[in-house]
Amino acid sequence: MLDKLSSAIKKGFDKIAGAIFLDKTTVEAVVKDLQRALIQADVNVHLVKELGDTIKKEASNEKIKGIERKEHLTKILHDELVKLLGNEKHELKLDTKKQNVIMLVGLYGSGKTTTSSKIAAYYAKRGFKSAIVGLDVHRPAAAAQLEQLGEKTKIKVFIDKTEKNPLKIYKKFKQELEEYNLVIFDTAGRHSLDNELVDEIKMLNKEINPDFKLLVIQADIGQSAKSQASEFQNAININGVIITRMDSTAKAGGALTACNETKAPVFFIGTGEKTDEFETFNPKSFISRMLGLGDLEGLLEKVQSAIDEKSQNKLKSRLEEGTFNLRDFQEQLKSMSGFSFSKMMDMIPGIKKDKIPENMLDTQEAKVKKWQYAIDSMTEEEIENPEILEKQTTRLGRIAKGSGTTTADIRQMIKQYKLLKELATGSELTNLDPSQGLSQKQMMKLAKKFGRKMKF
Repeated sequence: MLDKLSSAIKKGFDKIAGAIFLDKTTVEAVVKDLQRALIQADVNVHLVKELGDTIKKEASNEKIKGIERKEHLTKILHDELVKLLGNEKHELKLDTKKQNVIMLVGLYGSGKTTTSSKIAAYYAKRGFKSAIVGLDVHRPAAAAQLEQLGEKTKIKVFIDKTEKNPLKIYKKFKQELEEYNLVIFDTAGRHSLDNELVDEIKMLNKEINPDFKLLVIQADIGQSAKSQASEFQNAININGVIITRMDSTAKAGGALTACNETKAPVFFIGTGEKTDEFETFNPKSFISRMLGLGDLEGLLEKVQSAIDEKSQNKLKSRLEEGTFNLRDFQEQLKSMSGFSFSKMMDMIPGIKKDKIPENMLDTQEAKVKKWQYAIDSMTEEEIENPEILEKQTTRLGRIAKGSGTTTADIRQMIKQYKLLKELATGSELTNLDPSQGLSQKQMMKLAKKFGRKMKF
């Protein structure tokens, strides 16, 4: 996403860092490149000019003490970009001890239905009992789409394919919904925010009384997000925004900055069609990733999204008991199967994706699939005690033939299994609370201890 902007910012940082003297010519060149890239990303021209003026002013400040002007300018550039996006990370304050209600609103094509399933799955991984209610009675395929998404994500969906009154649908399921502590309402859209849509969402807002009213906007509308956010704010006083299609447009910068201008916080961004391609929006992490500095917080969040709390606790128990086997290893592989290795690389500090050999990431994803096929071709004895495969190597040929893999594939899988077991049974992870994730200190310690062993 926003590749040209990311490239321009990185070049700007490199020019500043590599300059022997931070003269006016260098600053002008950096600002000019950055402004051009921001305008291409559809950021408001006036905001772009303000940012450029601020950077130039700070660069000419001769009164800075205790810090090099290059370091100071680098920080200003970073901070001004973060300010464009809203500075703070906004989070929905949900409580598992009570029912939380979210109502999604937006125009046709914004991605409300897909987003409703993503939110439900996101919080289900965090201990919420989630349900989705389909209130879009105008789009014929809406109910069927929601039904399919519910089956895929294993989230309970309440729909009525024959009822054309959304209020009646809500009242029909109201009592059943009481057993869920997170209920998401997927409402209807229109081609524009006309009187009919305003009346409908106002009626539903009054009856449902949601804790959060979130506007879903697609990134490719760019600066138009500003007027759309303002209109929905005036209509039902929305709490915030979710921006979809961040992966497929160069205009995302316009949508993000426009929402910040209206003071409508962006809670989440959708970065693809898959359920896991959905993340909380953190301006600082977003800019950090664009600069190639990684995003450990976002990476840990993705891992947590892939493996729910129940599974994490089960894995921890198996490791502590010394009963972790290849079936457990396979479950971990399956839980990570929706991950994009390419997007994960963006989140790891110090890794430059353009330096990674072409097709290596695709090769790794294919390799993980092969490992799963190999485990499915094993006997229960081999799954429970994979060590016998190293002692009785004739078994490898049988497994390879039955799974369409090679003995080298299986040997490499066993090596990774043993490494994961060694890593996870170390004190660094056995004392880890799954709900808290890894601290930066733990991450650095593990990276130092196992980094050289992790070879794909």
